[in-house]
Amino acid sequence: MEAMSEGDRELAEAYERGLALARSGAYFEAHEAFESAWRAAAAEERDFFQGLVHAVVFAYQAGRGRLVGAERQRQKALRRLAPYAPARRGLDLERLLAALRGAETDLREQLVEADPEPPVAVEEQE
Repeated sequence: MEAMSEGDRELAEAYERGLALARSGAYFEAHEAFESAWRAAAAEERDFFQGLVHAVVFAYQAGRGRLVGAERQRQKALRRLAPYAPARRGLDLERLLAALRGAETDLREQLVEADPEPPVAVEEQE
């Protein structure tokens, strides 16, 4: 297994910190962590992290009653995150995108891990 570079480690830590903060409702702080990840990301992932920034800023602005700004952020989040669906870095983007499409302002329970595989139905034996 290849060792993680310092930049990759910093990106992963910023991403995980952003998720933890957003899941606790600390959207402003989450946006700062996601911005750190965005700055450290390779070009092919920058829109993903910028989309997360827009998503948490949408929730933050909506919570402060700044609905016009919140709506702009929501639209940017949708545009940037959609190409990465259904999941990226373990995050269930379909669930987050559905919440954003519905303009749900509480994203704490929408930033969840994607199921790696759907559950397998098990038949009971008689």
